[in-house]
Amino acid sequence: MAAIRRRTLKVLTLLVLFIFLTSFLLNYSHNAVTTSWFPKQIVIELSENFKKLMTYSHRPCTCARCLSQRGVSPWFDERFNWSVQPLLTAQNALLEDSTYSWWLKLQREKRPSDLNDTLKMLFRVVPGNVDPLLQKKSQGCRRCAVVGNSGNLRGSEYGSQIDGHDFVLRMNKAPTAGFEVDVGSKTTHHLMYPESFRELAHNVSMVLVPFKILDLEWVVSATTTGTISHTYVPVPAKIKVKKDQILIYHPAFMKYVFDSWLQGHGRYPSTGILSVIFSLHVCDEVDLYGFGADSKGNWHHYWENNPSAGAFRKTGVHDGDFESLVTATLASIDKVRIFKGR
Repeated sequence: MAAIRRRTLKVLTLLVLFIFLTSFLLNYSHNAVTTSWFPKQIVIELSENFKKLMTYSHRPCTCARCLSQRGVSPWFDERFNWSVQPLLTAQNALLEDSTYSWWLKLQREKRPSDLNDTLKMLFRVVPGNVDPLLQKKSQGCRRCAVVGNSGNLRGSEYGSQIDGHDFVLRMNKAPTAGFEVDVGSKTTHHLMYPESFRELAHNVSMVLVPFKILDLEWVVSATTTGTISHTYVPVPAKIKVKKDQILIYHPAFMKYVFDSWLQGHGRYPSTGILSVIFSLHVCDEVDLYGFGADSKGNWHHYWENNPSAGAFRKTGVHDGDFESLVTATLASIDKVRIFKGR
């Protein structure tokens, strides 16, 4: 940041000198007509150029479009809070009472363990710091693809386009093997919870989305003793994901998505919308693939033929229609691009 400020100061100084010298020469060459320097015009021109310089130097990225740029949409500015951290770390693990109460009710654990004790165990096993790859740099253009699981990916041939992004985020049980032409083969971060776990390639980071304290305990168990094999359904007792590639989605960020972006619709956010808002905070450009229904209105997954796969939309747990409205609005104000496939 210091280097950027020094560079901006140098550019500003040169700009002032250029305007001053240009104004002097123009007025000197026309001194037969008038000896006035037109100070008002000089001040106006300097002010306009200063505004342009400040706008350029304060752009949050070097992309053609920077999604976190403020002043583009009041709707976006009201919802986007840059200060909310997406990942849980040892430094930000203290939850406010209101956040803890909300999160604890998501899946109504009957006898939850003590959160502080669980977090101590957790950060003895997984890293307590933010993934350095996800830390936003002051300059640059980080392009991210968020790949949903919709059947509209079938026949889309988006694979190479998806793989061309810096980061590729996927979620839950989504496979790539056998579907590479349509969905790509690259994955950098895979969001999931215990009940939707799938083994990952060695170079893929797992982002656990914890809907309950037991989910955090499961991570500890699955990477050590293997004692937890059942939550409300059977879950893997042991996983092969490397401990240093396990990240934890912050419960406070989940509540932020629910409050600010979903306006309280549904009981809690889906992994899909959690992935989208997560990407807004770690990326400069975001492209969405595999969201929404296919051309026939089906909400099935691209890897299966299951007419009831979209039944979650009728359970009341997630408000799929409102979540789709949020992503559509983001696209309408050029904060994301949505590729609808077939």
